Amino acid sequence: MLELRKSKTLSYLLLSATLFSSVAFAKESVEKTSHNLTADQVYQGIKTNLETNLYALPPRVQGHYAIRQFRMTGEAKYANGSLIDLLTIAERQAYYSCNLDKPGFIKSESKIEADKLGSGPRAIARKEAIAPYPNFMLYTDVLLRYASRVDEFGFTGPCHDLMIKTLKSANLEPAFTDPKMIKAWAAQLINYVYWAKQIGVGDYYQAYKQAFIKTYPDSNDDKLKKGQYKNKVYGMTHFIFSASEYYQHPVDPKEYQWILEYFENNIDRILTDTTEDIITEVGISFLITGNGDNPVVAKVKKHVIAAYDPKLMMIPSPHGKAELSSGEHRNVLAMMLLDWPETLHKGPYLNNISSTKKYLPKLVKPKASMNDAKSH
Repeated sequence: MLELRKSKTLSYLLLSATLFSSVAFAKESVEKTSHNLTADQVYQGIKTNLETNLYALPPRVQGHYAIRQFRMTGEAKYANGSLIDLLTIAERQAYYSCNLDKPGFIKSESKIEADKLGSGPRAIARKEAIAPYPNFMLYTDVLLRYASRVDEFGFTGPCHDLMIKTLKSANLEPAFTDPKMIKAWAAQLINYVYWAKQIGVGDYYQAYKQAFIKTYPDSNDDKLKKGQYKNKVYGMTHFIFSASEYYQHPVDPKEYQWILEYFENNIDRILTDTTEDIITEVGISFLITGNGDNPVVAKVKKHVIAAYDPKLMMIPSPHGKAELSSGEHRNVLAMMLLDWPETLHKGPYLNNISSTKKYLPKLVKPKASMNDAKSH
């Protein structure tokens, strides 16, 4: 199977060489090209484009791609890409976690993180939502994000105990259950909820689920404009993704039947009123819960294939922009949808892989539970 994948990739490299150009990095909108390509051709086209240009992308984007490809394929070459992510976040965790007891540090760094939100309409809504929770961004989008990723790779990071102590003392439930917060970024909140539980600093899942359903009752769907409808559906997909530890293992559909049934009953509006990223995640939600035969999956695949532009070798943004650094998320999701594996792969546990073990950052330590873990 691995050799078949390699030969297919090489074939598509040659086939698409005449199509490929620097347009893949263009920030200007481009006119879409129609096609009659198969799911496999679309998959290979996106893969060729991303992997040809991977090292021109930011480390965070390289890591995002490599982690997901490892979990889809188990191929060790993607563990090397994941190591780039670990090297980056280990240094960042050292800075943030090791200064938490420094007077004024939490306040000043929280403000810096909040200021990074920008000045667009969505950013303004998020800034207004976090106003009552001034330290929220540092606790969640920094500390929880980095600590959970280090944990997923099988390590504990620098100043781990101080970070855990700080997060345990912070009651995040008011922020997680605030309707304004949920309306500002539903998907991100369920990520934070999962990460808090993952590293053992608090279990906010049931509180968040109840608050989410109360904020977005299905009976009010007709009152939701596109922006809020996208936020609702995006949040629902991430309930399932967080339960899978982000594509590391299948999810029992029983707990999430309320979400799957909603997607099935509302797929036409989802296809019309949301984006390719969200639409693709809806399809993956059925795959990861063992419902690959559901008609929703076929509808989503058809939509995603049609959204692909063979000239750009990617699915452009909703505004028609073809920029790999910002479009990697959308396109790696499409790859996952179109070539979903029979087996998902945990990790990568970088201390148990020969190609990465000798290059680990000194800032991290293998978890005791990883000593006997097996990896590919």
